Amino acid sequence: MDTCPPRIGILLVNLGTPQAPTPQAVRSYLSEFLSDPRVVELPRALWWLILNGFVLRFRPAKSAAKYAAIWAPEGSPLQIWSTKQAKLLKGWLGEILAEPVRLELAMRYGKPSMAEGVANLVKAGCDRLLLVPLYPQYAASTTASVVDELGRILASMRNQPALRTIHDFHDDPGYIAALAQTVREQWSLHGRGDHLLMSFHGAPQVTHERGDPYYRQCLATGKLLAAELGLATGQYTIAFQSRFGPAKWLQPYTDKTLQALGQQKTGKLYVICPGFVADCLETLEEIAMEGKKTFLAAGGHEFRYIPCLNDHPRLIEFLGKHVSRELTGWLTAQTPE
Repeated sequence: MDTCPPRIGILLVNLGTPQAPTPQAVRSYLSEFLSDPRVVELPRALWWLILNGFVLRFRPAKSAAKYAAIWAPEGSPLQIWSTKQAKLLKGWLGEILAEPVRLELAMRYGKPSMAEGVANLVKAGCDRLLLVPLYPQYAASTTASVVDELGRILASMRNQPALRTIHDFHDDPGYIAALAQTVREQWSLHGRGDHLLMSFHGAPQVTHERGDPYYRQCLATGKLLAAELGLATGQYTIAFQSRFGPAKWLQPYTDKTLQALGQQKTGKLYVICPGFVADCLETLEEIAMEGKKTFLAAGGHEFRYIPCLNDHPRLIEFLGKHVSRELTGWLTAQTPE
């Protein structure tokens, strides 16, 4: 089997990360990220002035300090976990699939780039490409941006590979079961909590009003996870973090919710981030560090952050089965469920 060239290529894509926790590296990363019209939906001329006249002058140093607080000796947590996920998923698929496939990890912003990933797959002989954005919930600012970038890459190719794209997996039973397993594992270690806060990345309210499915998919994920865990309505809260700028964002806000739960003297609070498959700045610094401070300072008693799925076996199994289903018809033989 190893002597046969792979026809199928899998491009696993996450958001991206600076290459170092320094102002210069963060500035380079933010410049690419915040220049994406899918991320900031303002008139280009106006946003260019704001981005270059204010954001990129003052934000990199502040963000670099935050990255430094969570940076590991091996590098960025997001990079570390994404690399492990790619390696484990490749191994899982190698054991299950009836023919070889080629898998490449890429980042929408930063390195390794999507262009590099596609080039490696095509060079290896892949004429069929499955795009796997690692975003459980679909948003124009995340999944659609990945699809846009792939389109730009393929636009320069005369002989393009056949293409399939995973849209989202916000309500997939395998994903919900994997999330629930991580909660139960924490309960087993530290005792069942008094409340579970599910914090999703925020988005401007206007994106929901324009038809973006992200908000309702986040609510669906949260309600399915609560049902899987047997939680009643008053035992959990769904909230949204990481808002930026003066515009109204999806509510309730995570920081305000943490403050309110602290003021209510909540005994033991667990917090999970079901919109992230790998720990990163938004989960480790914003929630596990700053969120904890907010909750305890407001009067809360005990704060427990539940790590993202990262390299959890249930995540790798879910991704493997999900990818296998998406490859139906491309494989020469059916693979077992």
